[in-house]
Amino acid sequence: MDVSAAAMIGAGLAAGFAALGASLGNGNVISRAIEGTARQPEAKGSLQGMMFIGVGLIEALPLLTWVIALLMLFTK
Repeated sequence: MDVSAAAMIGAGLAAGFAALGASLGNGNVISRAIEGTARQPEAKGSLQGMMFIGVGLIEALPLLTWVIALLMLFTK
């Protein structure tokens, strides 16, 4: 099986940019949850639950990108 250089570069760029976007998104969600907890400490449980759901949804993007990158590499 011959993997072209363009497929390898494309897979690497896709995975890298997805990880970068997810890290920026996670940082934004977590910082806003901390800010909300600082403003209203009684809402900590609700904010924490929504934060975990948001982080989980954000983390789905790099996982899907990783699968697409593997498909780009190993399909003809």
